Amino acid sequence: MRGVSNWTVLELRLAGALRLKRRPVAVSFLEAPPAGVARFSGSEPSGCSFWRLASEGRVFYTVPADHFNCPIGCHTHNIPLSPEHEKEAGETLKMMFDLGYLRPEELPQIPRLAKTPAAVVYAPLGESPVVPDVVLISAKPSDAMLLNEAAQRTGKGAGAAALGRPTCMALPASLQHGAHVSLGCIGNRVYTGLAEDELYIVLRGADLAEVADALDVITSANTALDNFARGRRGQLATL
Repeated sequence: MRGVSNWTVLELRLAGALRLKRRPVAVSFLEAPPAGVARFSGSEPSGCSFWRLASEGRVFYTVPADHFNCPIGCHTHNIPLSPEHEKEAGETLKMMFDLGYLRPEELPQIPRLAKTPAAVVYAPLGESPVVPDVVLISAKPSDAMLLNEAAQRTGKGAGAAALGRPTCMALPASLQHGAHVSLGCIGNRVYTGLAEDELYIVLRGADLAEVADALDVITSANTALDNFARGRRGQLATL
């Protein structure tokens, strides 16, 4: 297991290389509540709302019931809804179907966790009390490009098209296949405050150190290629 200090170093490296405005968020799916970590108290409209709290510096864990307000998030996290929430979930899904936002046949195609977690830990990467299963990084496209190239260089990228809605499917998708780019859905952007000029890169925690090493190479290469392309533009562009 990596020590907390290693995660702190990784967060600082990523923040410096990518000019991050938000702290990377570490998410861990556990079979039991962790000792020494505060349980979430309160209510949030979605599972991705917990990302916002963690990026702001909070360290906590949730239990399945904390996710009941979001039927789509419960689907991606393989969390069965309580009977009292099933009706509300049906109404929410019907609204999405009626609006044309989602089609019923798409639901089985949405990636989800293999099993229901007993607890989910959320924390800023540098303060993660346990080894993160996935790390969520919000960045501008130009910086996300660098991180995506680093993931591909190490063979840790999914090599798939950018994911759309729902944003939370990027977590199980990345666990299964490697780093994914997620464009961020409208609900996620409202609940997390993700800016119009930001998107997500989601990586497996186990891959993060190797990807961070590759990021040094990619960043240097892109700086050189930036100078090269600017020179060619100045020499060859006629308009």
